[in-house]
Amino acid sequence: MSDAAAPIDDATMKFGLLMESAQTHQKLAENHLERLRAHTEDLDDVVREEIRRTLVEELTELTAESSRAAAALRGMKRAADLRGILWAAALAVLATAIPAAFMHWALPSTGEIDSLRARRDQLQANLRKLEQLGGRTEWRRCGESERFCVRIDKSAPTYGEKGDYFVVKGY
Repeated sequence: MSDAAAPIDDATMKFGLLMESAQTHQKLAENHLERLRAHTEDLDDVVREEIRRTLVEELTELTAESSRAAAALRGMKRAADLRGILWAAALAVLATAIPAAFMHWALPSTGEIDSLRARRDQLQANLRKLEQLGGRTEWRRCGESERFCVRIDKSAPTYGEKGDYFVVKGY
């Protein structure tokens, strides 16, 4: 200090020291704020990277779970297709077996058919013989006493000793 300068009083000195201390604290606070800002930027990058990593892990797990679910659904589809084929085959067998069993039970066997054909041929031969012997005769009930009567051929000659036999119409 120089002699020409006015002496500094105690209050001014304290105020100067206080200002100097405040300025030092301000620079220290600015330095800390700058370091905090840099640390925050680093922390922001770390948080973003952690979010990306977590998201990738979760999406990987979701993809794996989706693949397992798709495989399970394909397995269920194969099982349902197989079950459908089995049901269709069972219904086809039943639809064939039931009518076949009914036909076997209801229709005559080959031996029975042959027997029925022989019987039919025999009945046809008997019918021809019967027709030759008058089987086409038209019988009716006539009169109040409802006696049997037949239609005769009036143009045919009569037979018998007394001429009391007539030819039946159609013979």
